[in-house]
Amino acid sequence: MATSSPPPPSTLVNIGTHNLCLYTRGPSPASSKSPVVLLVPGLGTSTLVWAGVIRLLPSIRVYSYDRSGYRKSEQSPLPPTAENIALELSLLIKNAHIENPLILVVASWGGVIAREFIARTGNGPHIAGLVLVDANHERTLQVLDWTNTDLRAVFTGIDSLDAMGLRSEHKLTPQEWQAYEIDEATEKHQLQEAKEGEEYPPSFETLRRKNLRAREQPLFGDKPVFVIMGLTARDWEGQYRVGVEKGNGTEEQRRVAREMIDTANDKNEILQKEHLALSTRGKFVLAKKSGHFVQLTEPEIVADGVGWILQELSHST
Repeated sequence: MATSSPPPPSTLVNIGTHNLCLYTRGPSPASSKSPVVLLVPGLGTSTLVWAGVIRLLPSIRVYSYDRSGYRKSEQSPLPPTAENIALELSLLIKNAHIENPLILVVASWGGVIAREFIARTGNGPHIAGLVLVDANHERTLQVLDWTNTDLRAVFTGIDSLDAMGLRSEHKLTPQEWQAYEIDEATEKHQLQEAKEGEEYPPSFETLRRKNLRAREQPLFGDKPVFVIMGLTARDWEGQYRVGVEKGNGTEEQRRVAREMIDTANDKNEILQKEHLALSTRGKFVLAKKSGHFVQLTEPEIVADGVGWILQELSHST
C-alpha cells in the first residue's frame, strides 16, 4: 500500500550472508503495478555515478544500491562474478520487498549483470523495461576488447578522468563530483574494483554458455528496451594522446592501439544495436557528446530513456 511518508534515503538490507546498502529516492508508487527504476552501475563503480540521472527523475521512485564491497555495503563471501552479483541483486530486491515492476537502468558491465539477472529470475511481471547505457553483452570482449594489453600499455599511468574529459564535461554538482572522486580513491573501493576486475573477463564466457541469444523468442519479449551508445573512440583518443605524450608503449603497441581507436565506434555500434534483439520493441540513441560514461556527461539521455519506457508502457495498458 502506498504511503505518503518519505522513504529513508538509505538502508542496509540483509541478504542472508551480509548487508547491502539500498538508496531510495522519489515518491511512493501510485499502485503495486506502477513501474519503479532500479539503477545498476558498471565495473568498479558505486551508485554515486548515477547522481545526475537521479536528479532528473524526481517524479518516479528510484532505487540504487552499492554492490558488495562498495561504500556502505559489506564484503560478500562470494567472488564478484556477474552471476553472483545477479544472485545478490535478486536477494536484495526480495528482502527489501521491492514488488513493483522494474525499469532496469544498467551501464557498461551492468548489461551482463542484467542478463544474468533475467537468466536467474525469468522475464516475469517483475520486469517492466530496460535502459542500456553503453552496456556490455556476451560478445563485447570478442568484438571490442578494451582490456587488450597493447591498448592498456599505452594508457597506463595516466589520469583517465582528465584524459577522457570527464572532469570538465560531467554534469554532476560540485558536491556530487567531489563525493564521486573521494569514493573512487578509497582503499575499500579500489580493493573491490580489483576483485571485480579479476572476475570481469570470465563472466562473459559464463554468460555465453547460457546461450540466451539462441532462444527463438526475444529474451524480453515485447517489453520496451532503450539502447544508448557512447562514442568509445572519444575516450580512447584522449587517453592515447596523453599516453603517447608520456612515452607509453612501443611503436607496435601504439599501432595496435591506434587501429583499435579508429574502428572502435563502428564496432561498438554493431554491439549496441545487437541489444535491440532483446525485444520486439526497442529504440536506439547515439550520445553524440559522450564517451562510455553517458550517465555522467549526458544524464538527460538516460532520463529520456526512462521516459520513453514509461510512454511505451502507457500505450500497452
